[in-house]
Amino acid sequence: MPEGEKPANVYVSALEQLRGAVEKLKLDPGVARLLALPKRELTVHFPVRMDDGSLQIFTGHRVQHSVLRGPAKGGIRYHPDVTLDEVRALAMWMTWKCAVVNIPFGGGKGGVVCNPKVMSLGELERLTRRYTTEITPIIGPEQDIPAPDVYTNPQTMAWLMDTYSMHKGHTVRAVVTGKPVSIGGSEGRVEATGRGVVITGLEAAKRLGMDITRCTVAVQGFGNVGAVAAQLIEREGARVIAVSDSRGGICNPKGLSVSAVLAHKAKSGSVVGFPGSEPVSNEELLTLKCDILIPSALEEQITERNAARIHARLIVEGANGPTTPAADRILFDRGITVVPDILANSGGVTVSYFEWVQGIQEFFWTEEEVNERLKAILTRAYGQVHDMADKHRTDLRNGALMLAVSRVAEALRIRGVYP
Repeated sequence: MPEGEKPANVYVSALEQLRGAVEKLKLDPGVARLLALPKRELTVHFPVRMDDGSLQIFTGHRVQHSVLRGPAKGGIRYHPDVTLDEVRALAMWMTWKCAVVNIPFGGGKGGVVCNPKVMSLGELERLTRRYTTEITPIIGPEQDIPAPDVYTNPQTMAWLMDTYSMHKGHTVRAVVTGKPVSIGGSEGRVEATGRGVVITGLEAAKRLGMDITRCTVAVQGFGNVGAVAAQLIEREGARVIAVSDSRGGICNPKGLSVSAVLAHKAKSGSVVGFPGSEPVSNEELLTLKCDILIPSALEEQITERNAARIHARLIVEGANGPTTPAADRILFDRGITVVPDILANSGGVTVSYFEWVQGIQEFFWTEEEVNERLKAILTRAYGQVHDMADKHRTDLRNGALMLAVSRVAEALRIRGVYP
């Protein structure tokens, strides 16, 4: 979000996207209303003892948007700006994300309002265990399966799984995904979201007639998703010319060595100051001259304010909701292809599905098997989204939403309304 600009309500954006798909699909108004509302919301306020002995009260949310196609599925984020509306929007997008790749989950999301950057490991563990205890009544392998998200990681999921298991009296591997391999996580899960961005990006580039070995790439957000995507697309022969993290960005039109940037960030804590690069802000990175732009930071980054200045021919959304509906219309009119978040970054939830299956069966796959299955699912999903968009003469976001919404609506039709 540009400095000084009032943040939009991402839930309003999510609803606006849904309305567009509903109108094109001509859905029954009652069905449309149901899909617009979360099935269940839980907000909790809970105490955590800090390292200095003080007691702080934190607020957390868990939203289940839909369970029509299976248990709710979605990450948990720790961030100072977490709001209930943000979590509602992210839960809805998870519903569409699971449906567009046709895995048997609905959408859920969680978040805790906190600043993990100023908290110790012990404080984060105590926060995680208490938050897990508060939401335990509505999560579980057959109800709602959390995963990592912004500022949470495999260690967070290990604490969550252990806490839930203590309450149940036995180990429950399948209650979370994205946990360490040593306690039942899946090979390939950490890289899955970034890998999915590259798989779908390469499909889009191929259909646009773009030679990836001649493409320049800018990546906003150099965390788990962006850094992996940058590494993998570099291996495909593309030239990564800019990357950024929360502290700022760097640019070199001649190209950056992604592995060297990773080493610099590991040492200094940021990509900023990388030798041989020029500084660039997160806002400026979006409008750099490049062929492929990968926004992998937070929501609402490409807006009506900067969409007309985007130079990339192809945008692949590594983040959730980085483009506003108003910006989408501008980009479409300018002929810029956007691979939407619910397709582009669905690699994480797809491998989370693999992890859930492995946890339930207690039978684990190799990383090669995981990556092969992931590529097959995402390649098929991209083709289906592309065909839907072509059929209705619309963009890929509407194509993906229409495909996803139609599948969820069909689940409701087949299941019926109880009682």
